[in-house]
Amino acid sequence: MTKSRVAHSIQQKDSTKNKASIKQNGDSKCAKVSTLRVSALSVATAVSALGFSQVACAELTWGEDKESYQQEGSYQPESYQQDSYQTGSYQQDNSVSSFTAAAIAADRGDVNALYGYEQAMSGGLFAMYPTYWRMNLDLNSQSPAAVSQFVRQYPDTVMAEKLVTDYAETKAGANDYASVRQVANLITNADATERCAIGLGFNNGGDTMRAMAAKSEVWLTTLKQPALCDQLAMEMNNNPLISNQDRASRLKRMLRKGKTGDIMALSSRLGTPIAYSALSEIQLNPSAYFSRFGREPANQMNQYLYLYAMGRVADKSYREAALQLDFDIKQDNQRSVKLLNDETRRYAYRIIGVKRMNYNTDDGFNAEAVDWFRNSLDDDFNFEEAEDYAMAAIRFGRWDDVVEAISKMDADTQRESQWQYWLARAYEQSSDANKRNTAKKMYQNLAKSNEYYGLMAKDKIGQRFDASRLGGNNLPNVSPADRARVMQDGSFARAFALYNADASRAYANREWNWAVKQARDKRDENLIIAAARQAYDMGWLDRAIYAIDNTDRVDSLALSHPMPHQDAVVRYSQSAGIDPAWAYGIMRQESRFVTSARSNVGASGLMQVMPDTAKYIARNLGETYSASRANSGDTNIRYGTWYMGDILGKLNRQPVLATAGYNAGPNNAKRWQPEYGSLAADQYVETIAFPETRNYVKHVMENATIYSSLLGRGQPISERMGTIPATF
Repeated sequence: MTKSRVAHSIQQKDSTKNKASIKQNGDSKCAKVSTLRVSALSVATAVSALGFSQVACAELTWGEDKESYQQEGSYQPESYQQDSYQTGSYQQDNSVSSFTAAAIAADRGDVNALYGYEQAMSGGLFAMYPTYWRMNLDLNSQSPAAVSQFVRQYPDTVMAEKLVTDYAETKAGANDYASVRQVANLITNADATERCAIGLGFNNGGDTMRAMAAKSEVWLTTLKQPALCDQLAMEMNNNPLISNQDRASRLKRMLRKGKTGDIMALSSRLGTPIAYSALSEIQLNPSAYFSRFGREPANQMNQYLYLYAMGRVADKSYREAALQLDFDIKQDNQRSVKLLNDETRRYAYRIIGVKRMNYNTDDGFNAEAVDWFRNSLDDDFNFEEAEDYAMAAIRFGRWDDVVEAISKMDADTQRESQWQYWLARAYEQSSDANKRNTAKKMYQNLAKSNEYYGLMAKDKIGQRFDASRLGGNNLPNVSPADRARVMQDGSFARAFALYNADASRAYANREWNWAVKQARDKRDENLIIAAARQAYDMGWLDRAIYAIDNTDRVDSLALSHPMPHQDAVVRYSQSAGIDPAWAYGIMRQESRFVTSARSNVGASGLMQVMPDTAKYIARNLGETYSASRANSGDTNIRYGTWYMGDILGKLNRQPVLATAGYNAGPNNAKRWQPEYGSLAADQYVETIAFPETRNYVKHVMENATIYSSLLGRGQPISERMGTIPATF
């Protein structure tokens, strides 16, 4: 199964190319905003404005559909601190009701009321919340000392982390870098924006080495990133640890993207300042520049301007850019003195290679992208460029190019299971026996895992996934001592209290995720298992799944892959002519079994059926559409499984295509099929143009393989995925 890492932030390396409005699933990073909105009727709406820190993020509009549950213990701290939130006993802690009222006061901006709640809730389980809300109402006016005091008063809590990261971002945005530096060491789990806030603080405070910690994330990327990260990358240009080689590498990317401010600043530091007027003239009419290029001097300025012009033409048409480049190189090769140096030629090919990969959904895949990347080979690839090269090569089975592309990634990235798998796939095709033996060893190492690439590797070396080795359907036993420890942990206690009080799911999830992180950092697997078992017992399945998925060494399939509504899932799947394991694989990925799940695009229920899709299903089933009925557990399962069968029938009864179609629409799934011949399913999946759908299909296939074993109908993942036929 997929093991996410909650202890550390993971850089999102997937590009957003060809991204449509697709359903968002799982535990995603929530956007941060500065104001608070709380309805007097429900605290749930408050969280959209509170923002979350890394593991503190949770689904915004998921309601609760749970059985009543009697807690087996109350929060009782094991140690006591004077003037701390831990002071006192919470045997009869009722502050969750005050929590709701204090949230409403915060929405009103009622500082006096919040002061009152601070006094009334002092020493209670939720004591930190009114103080956080009061300080957050005017965060920019707070002092570093006040923020530090809050962190000391409520140590190791998610709200302490939340306040200090909010503060660092706010102060960085206001260019108050001294305040950022004063709180930077209090941040323990920074996300991308927070790392950039810290980087800005130190980049402007003399600690240039510490500022460089964020360089790998912000310096060469051309993907959309937070505003503070764009600012850090711009200001890092003046960091003394940035070399001219670094500046030249970034300048090429900025020329490709057309980032005028960065181009001017970088070129100036490199001693070849490019005027805004020159860029503006080319932006308005790049063809005019190419027409006069042959009469321009062969200097560094014109190397830069050529790449800028190539980027602007490629923005309009990669095909036109490719024709222009081929023409210019042929003309240049006839000159006694070349106007285009080798570096410019290579990066011009890179520009059109990257741009070509943006259009795989619209124009179809084409091996010309592989050729353009090969023509661009040098030692200066960023991750986006190397990934595009690898994906193009994977699509067309150009295995030597796969090896080349992976070699252009940094060492840590190359060690990731995704690229280890594809490197093994490439070596497997080699005529060199040593490389084939290396591929086998790589598969053996990958096969130790039960996530997507591990399951694929198992099939390569003839191993079978066996659910019984991971407990099967048997729930883990939890000792009374470990169960008691769950409610002695402040974060877990708050999470359960909020859940049982029917308060906002997002607040409860945030406390839960933080508790899992803290336990994971301490390698306290028994606490995680105990908490997950308790959540499972009360029907809070999505947090039980989260807890087990976010550990390194804990495997309990009964907790990570539960099977609620089993009779309905099996019955309706059989009626729709689909595999129940596949239905569970979709359901786990779509909703994590939260019956009242709602996505930000309107998908609802266990199967996350869109309203228009539900109407289509109802019409085909001869039923009158009812939104409330379509969203209910039983009907939602029936509708979802029927629709899975419908898509399966329309897409060659190919489950990978149907899974992609369930997420991104059947038409997109068809567009990604090969035009001629067939394609190995893993190659199809790896080259799906939408990053979300690509990852979605991997997770669903992984889930379905595990569920098939749990249901006693084990089917290897490769057999399940099959082969992708041509469109025609």
